[in-house]
Amino acid sequence: MTKAISALIALSFSTFVYVTVESMPIGLMPLMSRDLDVSPSAVGMLVTAYGFVVVATSVPLAAVTRRWPPKRVLVVLLALLVVTTLVSALATAYWVLLGARLLTALSQALFWSIVTPTAAALFSERLRGRAVSALSGGSSLAAVLGVPIGAWLGQQAGWPIAFLAVSVLSLVLLVSVALLLPLSPASASSAARGTEPDAGRFWVIMGSTALVVTGSFVAFTYITEYLTDVNGFAPETIGPLLFVRGIAGVIGVAIVGLVVDRGVWPTMVAMVVLQAVALTLHYFSGDATSVAVVAVALGGLALTGWAAALGVRVLQVAPGASVLASAGTSTAFNLGITAGALLGGVLLPIVGVHSTALLGALLTLCALALLLAEPALSSARRSSRGRSSARHGAAVKGLRELAR
Repeated sequence: MTKAISALIALSFSTFVYVTVESMPIGLMPLMSRDLDVSPSAVGMLVTAYGFVVVATSVPLAAVTRRWPPKRVLVVLLALLVVTTLVSALATAYWVLLGARLLTALSQALFWSIVTPTAAALFSERLRGRAVSALSGGSSLAAVLGVPIGAWLGQQAGWPIAFLAVSVLSLVLLVSVALLLPLSPASASSAARGTEPDAGRFWVIMGSTALVVTGSFVAFTYITEYLTDVNGFAPETIGPLLFVRGIAGVIGVAIVGLVVDRGVWPTMVAMVVLQAVALTLHYFSGDATSVAVVAVALGGLALTGWAAALGVRVLQVAPGASVLASAGTSTAFNLGITAGALLGGVLLPIVGVHSTALLGALLTLCALALLLAEPALSSARRSSRGRSSARHGAAVKGLRELAR
């Protein structure tokens, strides 16, 4: 058990590294723009193109590699992360950096497909909810520590040093995973497929995820403008406010870890309701800064709580291989991030930044409606009804035959 926990910690920190390296150019944008002699929008493309690659390749890569040993795949992916972040640190030309980023994105696309089933396979079924929630803790910490520390390190020593630091940390995690993760965990077979496979419920979860994340990011992408223009915060307070959101996200993961094994579907419903409340509260907050702070914190708690519960739910209802189902989750999540940013960008020049919170709340309510309809859309339930109808029809037919 001790070795399994150590392996889980290594995998959790691997999610920390991937989320950090994905978002790091945002905090380093002015420095990278100046040193590479490109526009800020070109630096932004390092994040946008990264997300597009993850969306486009998650499912195909998972399908190709789903029969490969997870440990070997993860070791190769972390080795690729070490090399590509080192190339990023040494790059002096924009196109070299972009190429390295796209290769990193390819490794991340497959990483997210494999890491959740692999972490779950380390533990018995009764402990998997907590294990998957703990795994999510790494990605939550990236927003609180990884990205801010990367930005600070880049400002102090230059942006290449920030990428170099990620490369070194990735090397440490590569060695840790290689030493700690068993080639074939004892519970691997039971985690390879859903414990309660249900295609109808799975697709409801995918649709709900896309709506929840779109609702969150249509507002969060432009949170700086919202907090300064609508709530009246000074620009220098934005960093601490985002730190509060990040801390709330870590708390959300901890809360979900405690309750998810008692009922994952109610937990997800609670997180969606909480996000709808947070965005609605923010829309009506105006110059009530304390209300805005509460709304920002609740929004962070709800999204990370949803993500933690999502991994557990997918391992339950996956209609096929867990790896492919996890790839679908990654695709839905990244689609939501991209769609949210695009929708917010469209709204800004037309009706202003204030509308982003309202649209986010409405999209979240749509996700809630879809999630509440999940039991009715269950494939297993429809199949059961079909079998009952068939049996009833056969019984009626038999009675008629006897009557003759």
